[in-house]
Amino acid sequence: MIRSLFIAATGLEAQKVNIDVIANNLANVNTVGYKKSRADFQEILYQDLRPVGAASAEGARVPSGIQVGLGVRPAAVQKVFDQGDFISTGNSLDLAIEGDGFFQILKPDGEIAYTRSGAFKLDSEGRIVNSDGYALEPPITIPENAVSITISSDGKVMVFQADDSEPVEVGQIELARFINPAGLKAIGKNLFVPTASSGEVTTAIPGSEGLGTIAQGFVEMSNVNIVEEMVNMILSQRAYEIVGKVIQASDDMLQMANSLRR
Repeated sequence: MIRSLFIAATGLEAQKVNIDVIANNLANVNTVGYKKSRADFQEILYQDLRPVGAASAEGARVPSGIQVGLGVRPAAVQKVFDQGDFISTGNSLDLAIEGDGFFQILKPDGEIAYTRSGAFKLDSEGRIVNSDGYALEPPITIPENAVSITISSDGKVMVFQADDSEPVEVGQIELARFINPAGLKAIGKNLFVPTASSGEVTTAIPGSEGLGTIAQGFVEMSNVNIVEEMVNMILSQRAYEIVGKVIQASDDMLQMANSLRR
């Protein structure tokens, strides 16, 4: 059987995965806090038809052997944590991180998840929560009689109450960072959870220990570059087409071999 059929099949599967990744990036082009993904590929095994350095004559060795690659496979789909563009919303609970760091979100099961999406809201108890009602960690509750909310660049949350002329501090936002954010596991809903590859979490107030600062009234949009993704899609589509032609050529060769006795 011709090896090229199986080699080309791995190429088709690899390009299908690449298109899946690109499609997800484009689908989330307007998702607040979304970080684009990139598919990485690697060669599969090589078959040695003639080993490198094999003896060719007495006292002589071949300078290079014959190795035939057996295809390609997806090695990783990596999140790229480049900064996205900021959009001004004027909403006092919309927050963006200028620099490194993640907001901490308390899931219903008690686990802490992490996000770059700062589109926060208030629930019925006055707690600052995300769009799914998961509370910001550490928890911050806004008093019922608050007339305005001010959040400083270092994460201090202050409110003006109806009868007060001076702001009252009601909480402190803390950010988290990881040595290897690409090692975080995406679980949907703009949330990530740590893994053994992400390293230990470090928390601190914004603007300290390498963390970014808070920008109130802004949200960080997706870092997907539409033009770049469209170019990648064209390249992947053409690669799929070319590999398909390899399968067609291999089939033609088999057909020719089968008709030699006629």
